[in-house]
Amino acid sequence: MPRLSKTLTYLGYKFTPLFWFAKTSYFCGMPTLSVIMPTYNEEAYVAAALRSVQFADEIIVVDSFSTDKTLEIASRFATKTLQRAFDNFSNQKNFALEHATGDWVLFLDADERIPYPLQVEILEAMQHGKHSGYKLNFPHFFMNRFLYHHSSNVLRLVKREGTQFSGLVHEKLQLEGTVGKLKNPVLHFTYRGLEHYIQKRESYAWFQAEQLQKKGKKASLFLLFTKPTFRFFSSYFLKGGFKDGIPGLAISASNAYGVFLRYVKLLLLQRGMR
Repeated sequence: MPRLSKTLTYLGYKFTPLFWFAKTSYFCGMPTLSVIMPTYNEEAYVAAALRSVQFADEIIVVDSFSTDKTLEIASRFATKTLQRAFDNFSNQKNFALEHATGDWVLFLDADERIPYPLQVEILEAMQHGKHSGYKLNFPHFFMNRFLYHHSSNVLRLVKREGTQFSGLVHEKLQLEGTVGKLKNPVLHFTYRGLEHYIQKRESYAWFQAEQLQKKGKKASLFLLFTKPTFRFFSSYFLKGGFKDGIPGLAISASNAYGVFLRYVKLLLLQRGMR
């Protein structure tokens, strides 16, 4: 049964008639929603993320054996808390999918929040939408502001049947049927600062390099120069990053650095230097 009382307690929202109807229609056969959230050492973020999805029928946290209080905090809000040693992102989420029971699944990270307008839109899409999955909009949060010209549209809301992940990093969600797009954005507190962003680029780079190697891709000095250069040009000029001021310039440069790291590590793999 939907955890409506907790939503009222934690979020303090005054529900509109539309939202009230959406939740009470659960008893009339409305599709149910499972939320899946992978975590690792997210004690500073996980409570707020879980509070924002208390409108769901089921909340599953799959934790990679955190060494802080993440699991303890998650157990206060989640329907199920699971633990699994991390190998890659796809396997982690596919493991959680095996434990999900909802008709629909929403995938959320601990640094993301579902605001009230998006909650309503999700419930409407589940009940009346024509698609099997929906992309959500993620404006990046960087240097204490949301960068609306550095946003991503990512498939996160899907019908559970026939859904699975593939890929190691920036995993691909595969489903049967068509994909739509929701309008209201996710609040995504992407990076805690420049240092945190660079650390993430570093941790992703090895996974991405391994994927490139499995696809038979080769690194070269030419690619080491052209790939990061094009990423900066695309991020800053083509996607309008210059409209986001200094933060837009900083994240465009950091994105280019992340691509550079990826191909450096691919070159190291080619030479057996890892």
